[in-house]
Amino acid sequence: MIRQVVAAALVACVTAFSAGAEQSTDEARIDVQQSGSAPGWFGRTGFQVSLSRGVPYRVFTLDNPARLVIDFRETDWTGVRADDLQKGTDLLQEIRVGVYQPGWSRLVASLTETALPRDIGMTIDPDTGRAMLQMTFHPTPAEEFAAAAGVPDTALWPREDVASSVAPKMDDRFVVAIDPGHGGIDPGAERGGVTEKELMLEFAFELREVLSAAGVRVALTRDRDVFVSLSARVARAHQARADVFLSLHADALEQGGAHGATVYVLSEEASDKASGQLAARHNRADIIAGADLTGSDDQVAGILLDLARQETEPRTDALAGLLIRGMTRAGGPMNNRPLRRAGFSVLKSADIPSVLIEVGFLSSARDLENLRRPEWRAQMVAALAGSLLEWRAQDLARRAHLRQ
Repeated sequence: MIRQVVAAALVACVTAFSAGAEQSTDEARIDVQQSGSAPGWFGRTGFQVSLSRGVPYRVFTLDNPARLVIDFRETDWTGVRADDLQKGTDLLQEIRVGVYQPGWSRLVASLTETALPRDIGMTIDPDTGRAMLQMTFHPTPAEEFAAAAGVPDTALWPREDVASSVAPKMDDRFVVAIDPGHGGIDPGAERGGVTEKELMLEFAFELREVLSAAGVRVALTRDRDVFVSLSARVARAHQARADVFLSLHADALEQGGAHGATVYVLSEEASDKASGQLAARHNRADIIAGADLTGSDDQVAGILLDLARQETEPRTDALAGLLIRGMTRAGGPMNNRPLRRAGFSVLKSADIPSVLIEVGFLSSARDLENLRRPEWRAQMVAALAGSLLEWRAQDLARRAHLRQ
């Protein structure tokens, strides 16, 4: 009942601003000085976001863990830091903001206790056009919070389109799915003004160019700075009928020998503590971005997929070995243990050999300097492309031999 009331209010709010949004192409800006939270009466907390103009929006909560999610249409969060909004109360923590889908941005906040937003409304100054989105959080029993949590089904919210950014497979051409890690509201690692999401997208573009010139068909899981859920990344690879899936990252990890290029293959048991920590961080991307994980853990489906992976696993190991050899020949530098195993969600495709490559670690000064240099990236891109073509030839020969 609560979810229905909130969803109904959301539809009304979004509809009210639709006409105005169509008339303006300027994105709304956030006034951080007038935004934030504050304690109120009876243990309640108030939260408000000040915008330069009114925009369509929706507000909802998610459970396990408890989160607040606010989606905004045509809103620019450039220059806004989480700390600017995380003031005034302890209820809202780990606030993240950024692009979620084209035309839509998202604010996600972890809730330190179960509390539902009430009295949600946006007021607009008739003279200046400035808008204020306000709500009040009421402490709520965990059972009631869980019952109200969930993504509202509104027609105005665009559904994730798996097929929009992939190409259909043609003839017997070699198809490589390249997955630039993170994106949108999830920036990944950040060091020295460099974000992992931007760097890996650029690296993916460079790798696509070299592979395409060699006659390889490339499908990117994202081609702009938007969030793509972990499951959608794998789904887009399947939609493209990819022969290989490469997920590109440049994380930051302060311990465990985090420097040099590293190739990860799937294993539910991490090969070392640092790999386990890294996989846990990567797999939290959907939670950070406020994705609804309801029903994502299907035990029966997992068992069937594990059986299917028995055929794919040796092909994946062969791919990982060739990629490591290629990058080593190109000068690396490589990690002292370049092949590692961990339970990364994006590697769980049953029928596509899939690897995750930490091209380097932004937490390493040497790696960061290399990743910034176009010349070094060009060497790594050439090494990866050559290794993929070598694997393709060996894989075809191996499969032809098995058929005989």
